Amino acid sequence: MVATQSSMLPLGTTAPSFSLLDPRSKEFVSFSNKSEGRGFLIGFICNHCPYVIHLKDHFPFLFNSFLEKHIKVFLISSNDPVKYPDDSPEKMAIEAINLEIEFPYLFDADQGVAKSYQAACTPDFFLFNENQELFYRGQYDASRPGNNINVTGEDISNATNRMLNGDNSPANQIPSIGCNIKWK
Repeated sequence: MVATQSSMLPLGTTAPSFSLLDPRSKEFVSFSNKSEGRGFLIGFICNHCPYVIHLKDHFPFLFNSFLEKHIKVFLISSNDPVKYPDDSPEKMAIEAINLEIEFPYLFDADQGVAKSYQAACTPDFFLFNENQELFYRGQYDASRPGNNINVTGEDISNATNRMLNGDNSPANQIPSIGCNIKWK
């Protein structure tokens, strides 16, 4: 596996809109400037990446708890399912059920949403405030496969709490690291 860092989209960037298929419900889910919430977490993940697998026993619980704080969560897979069949919409639906996530896990078939967010790796997280301005982008926490640091979600949790408290964005935002998005 080749480690790729997130591109670190500039803070303050307005969240790009999208309408993507949720393979679990087989319906399209939209996010736009009319979407309401106290914040919006857009995350790029996939089923097969070891960096995502490393987090999957933790992030469903944390992100489900964000919903209680009126943070809308959207996870997106943009990988090419022809070359990476474990990331097919059918397997995404099974994964969403197995992880017991209460938010959509969406399929970016033409990879246009990943490009609009300048997503580079899985996982790659983007936290937007209620005005849909980028507040945080970067790592979930300092844990990586094999580095013996416990998965805590510390970085994304701290950023979310700062945003909800009306504080400034975290000064030190560390890029996420993971597998590169599997472009067509």
